[in-house]
Amino acid sequence: MNQAVHNKLISFIWSIADDCLRDVYVRGKYRDVILPMVVLRRLDTLLEPTKDKVLEEVAFQRSEMNLTELDESGLTEASGFVFYNTSKWTLKKLYKTATNNQQILLANVEEYLKGFSPNVQEIVDRFNLKAQVRHMANKDVLLDVLEKFTSPYINLTPHDVEDPDGNRLPALTNLGMGYVFEELIRKFNEENNEEAGEHFTPREVIQLMTHLVFDPIKDQLPPVMTIYDPACGSGGMLTESQDYIKDEAGSIRAQGDVYLFGKEINDETYAICKSDMMIKGNDPANIRVGSTLSTDEFAGKRFDFMLSNPPYGKSWASEQKHIRDGGDIIDPRFQVDLADYWGVIQAADAAPRSSDGQLLFLMEMVNKMKAPADGNMGSRIASVHNGSSLFTGDAGSGESNIRRHIIENDWLEAIIQLPNNLFYNTGITTYIWLLSNNKPTSRKGKVQLIDASQLYRKLRKNLGNKNCEFSPEHIREIADTYLQMAAVERDAEKAGIAAQVFDNRDFGYHKVTIERPDRRRAQFTAERIETLRFDKSLREPMEWAYGEYGESIYQLGALEKHKKPILDWCEENGLALNTKARNKLLDEKLWAKHKALVETATLLMDAIGTDEYSDFNLFKASVDAELRVRKIKLSATEKNAILNAVSWYDESAEKVIRKREKLSGAKLQQLLNHLGCCAENLDDFGYYSTEKASEYLTYEPCSDLRDSESVPLAEELHDYFLREVKPHVEEAWINLDSVKIGYEISFNKYFYRHKPLRSMKEVARDIVELEQQAEGLIADILGLEIAEISGVEND
Repeated sequence: MNQAVHNKLISFIWSIADDCLRDVYVRGKYRDVILPMVVLRRLDTLLEPTKDKVLEEVAFQRSEMNLTELDESGLTEASGFVFYNTSKWTLKKLYKTATNNQQILLANVEEYLKGFSPNVQEIVDRFNLKAQVRHMANKDVLLDVLEKFTSPYINLTPHDVEDPDGNRLPALTNLGMGYVFEELIRKFNEENNEEAGEHFTPREVIQLMTHLVFDPIKDQLPPVMTIYDPACGSGGMLTESQDYIKDEAGSIRAQGDVYLFGKEINDETYAICKSDMMIKGNDPANIRVGSTLSTDEFAGKRFDFMLSNPPYGKSWASEQKHIRDGGDIIDPRFQVDLADYWGVIQAADAAPRSSDGQLLFLMEMVNKMKAPADGNMGSRIASVHNGSSLFTGDAGSGESNIRRHIIENDWLEAIIQLPNNLFYNTGITTYIWLLSNNKPTSRKGKVQLIDASQLYRKLRKNLGNKNCEFSPEHIREIADTYLQMAAVERDAEKAGIAAQVFDNRDFGYHKVTIERPDRRRAQFTAERIETLRFDKSLREPMEWAYGEYGESIYQLGALEKHKKPILDWCEENGLALNTKARNKLLDEKLWAKHKALVETATLLMDAIGTDEYSDFNLFKASVDAELRVRKIKLSATEKNAILNAVSWYDESAEKVIRKREKLSGAKLQQLLNHLGCCAENLDDFGYYSTEKASEYLTYEPCSDLRDSESVPLAEELHDYFLREVKPHVEEAWINLDSVKIGYEISFNKYFYRHKPLRSMKEVARDIVELEQQAEGLIADILGLEIAEISGVEND
């Protein structure tokens, strides 16, 4: 559509709100009328030419065939679309025959809306249009709105017409109608101070995505193509893909059939998308409403192409119950099989943190890929994400597991970094992920990263956050760089594109825990023992209650008696306790258990004494011996609570022994095979030989000194440890059982170029120039002459 014509049409529709709705709706509610009326008028214009045929078909079915329920197939054939209207009304006829009686007009409009086919009825319901019509009728503006939308000075039909002054009004194509929808949504959201591009993606970004998805296989397209968008918004990505494929003047010119599928959670946007599908001759039944994450609407279906711009930075906490049951994943879309460090395949979590669900949409598309077999070319995916999808999440997390699953299956072809401020609703850096499960030979085992962040042209006027765009030349350059699959160095003299090609394993790493031995001193004192009286998680309120009521707190029924003042104290002191914590705080058994710990520890102190031990192993042995003598039975948790209360880390103390064990023969060999080392290196993995033959010690690790290392997959862990850790921490060891495999992608790491600092002479020269421009202000402040400062140049 001509830009001037488009702008004129938008301005006319935009003016309807101010002309007709100003005193009837608050400004933020204008869209509730304007958007559905635009859709309704467009559908109305399409049905106008075949109105008589549809009414004849209705009369035939009722009088000749005696049908009580009309046959939809005959009606759609008569209308020429997948929708129809069986009432006698059109919007023009409603306006022309209207009187000043708003109630009669309202009845006629409701009859008109009721006459639509079920698929349009759903759109009407999603827009809540019937309620809006009744409201406008009650406020006496319904006729005014009808007058505006049926005005002969705007053309919402797919045909050229003339206005009453003889001026040509160009046809509004289906694509042009899509632009009208999207521009109106953007303007309304921006007017309401909402996210300006919440429901759609800039057109040039979609064009880039279509080039990346379709250009590599433009000569191999299947005769029947399916395209899917799990967060389809107003449908722009779907229809733009279809237009690109079917464009007679384009480079593809495919002759096959294209079927569009999508899902959208927002009712209004869904209604727009579904009506757009109807207008453009696509099957609206393939567009579903609801949460893609909660319900697998297209379970069992696979698609040739998938393009999407899912919401990022958006919480999916409300949908967790459909995906998780406690800690278990219950939706197979978000669970993957991954090998651990030793190659054992295990089910792994592929769900990111609840604060950001964008990678779930990517997993939904991965789950819908066609296997490249039986003549299928497989599937191709383009998905827009922000930076968190590249690196958020540690090894073993849902985000990392998703990246790992995709890269280790060799599905990731490329990632393209886009300029900031390219989208309407965000200024942050965004990326296009390009996936294929049928890579060409040249791409197998490889991932291409393209930095196009400096490739853009500025807009004359900002649109929301959007202040720049891609030109057709930029799109072509990015697509060509991708197709050539080659490294590109950025021109240092001008902003341009850069690209690098990596092996899949370059993005992977082993995260391994490095342990150091615990060294502890121990000593029984009354003060340390007293800390056992209170549960660690409830120390403050328990300490207050004991201080307030003393030993009486342990009497039967005392806690219930003092419940109110205890809970009041918690509230006054900002302790927000949930039901579980409150019940625990008022549990007599808990108080009795901690009192018993104090009493037991006091007995042990009386028996062992208050001497300080620099060897915790001796101290623990004394405690164990005394417990045996006194026949006191403690659980491991209770005993550890006492030992931890009266001991502390001291680097000069002896190491705390965890276990002594005999390792020889098959048992030793099994351990060596597991660790992948020889006997001489066992101490690097935490097994230390003693003077006794075949005896090895392991030490308790100190959690406060625990560290971790991220080691590239290509590097052997032991070699890395010997080179990077052992020289600095002699007594450290590798906890090989802790190893997790992670994947992350850092554009800054690969494309950052250091810019040297300027010389002092250059800086001084700039300072002098600025000072001179300021007409000697600096000299006046410093009490110096200009010549004195200028002399810096000569130094």
